[in-house]
Amino acid sequence: MKMDSNLKRSVILEHYSNPHNRGLIDDKAYKKVNMNNESCIDEVNLMLKIEKDKIVDARFDGEACAMCISSSSIMTDLLIGKSVKEANEILKNFLAMVKEEKYNEKILEEAIVYEDVSKTPNREKCVLLPWWGVEKILDELKPSVKEER
Repeated sequence: MKMDSNLKRSVILEHYSNPHNRGLIDDKAYKKVNMNNESCIDEVNLMLKIEKDKIVDARFDGEACAMCISSSSIMTDLLIGKSVKEANEILKNFLAMVKEEKYNEKILEEAIVYEDVSKTPNREKCVLLPWWGVEKILDELKPSVKEER
């Protein structure tokens, strides 16, 4: 399902103008990571609250361009309520989509708006920065998740 470029643009601009889940919370139960894009101004702080292997909240804040803010907003919307396993699957498919590899578009929901970002390589990193942050948080969880089993 290819999405019209005007619709993509309007979704991105809406998430940039009115980002969802923006604003950090002072709560030690959240896993946190700071991500910087050394090639531009993008700096994003991400927070995930995971309870019983489920992402119950996802937050972000920082100074970043429209592509990075909108990507953070769409990503946090997509991950809230998902299990860690589902989040890893979404992440894997999103990264595959950006790399122009085979992916499952159905599980990406609104994140599909970035399906053509590889055509503008200077924007690719902006879009990927928050996703890399979540990947980092989830990778740090893996040993503790294994211990629970």
